[in-house]
Amino acid sequence: MAEAAERAAARPLLKVKLGGGGDDGKRIAAVRRAAPGAELIVDANEGWAADDLKQNLAACADAGVTLIEQPLPEGADDALARIERPIPVCADESVRDRASLERLAGKYDAVNIKLDKAGGLTEALALVAEAERRGLIIMVGCMVATSLAMAPAMLVAQRARVVDLDGPLLLAEDRADGLRYEGSLAYPPVPALWG
Repeated sequence: MAEAAERAAARPLLKVKLGGGGDDGKRIAAVRRAAPGAELIVDANEGWAADDLKQNLAACADAGVTLIEQPLPEGADDALARIERPIPVCADESVRDRASLERLAGKYDAVNIKLDKAGGLTEALALVAEAERRGLIIMVGCMVATSLAMAPAMLVAQRARVVDLDGPLLLAEDRADGLRYEGSLAYPPVPALWG
């Protein structure tokens, strides 16, 4: 992980996937040493347990992590309401649409909005508005998909603190006239993308 972080150290923001074992504190410290100038966010992918939550949050705070995504499994995240969170914690699997926001109160500081989970752009925009009303930090994310799926999410991204719309970059081939990515920037779609 340190080698990969060193190769990407010039990027302004790195998203680090953790939750794969008991050495997450060592992993995030190694990433921080390899990329001292990058902002770090962590996606624990529901991989932590309530028993190691305090220790993992402390390790992330020591490494200067600015956001942690979904540390505990959906539905098993009540410990988040009973622990001091030195870093904002973002719901991912635990948030879908506006109806899911009530269950997040007191546990999460941010929400990762994905159009696929929300049911489309209309609900995603309504979810942003309601999350903002509740004082939550906005992140916009995606599933692995083409630029045609990412383009509407660019509207949500304009109101987000963190944007993770890299789905087309994970494909062997994107659609013709897809989004243009340069370094850490994604540019709005060209009219030809819509066909």
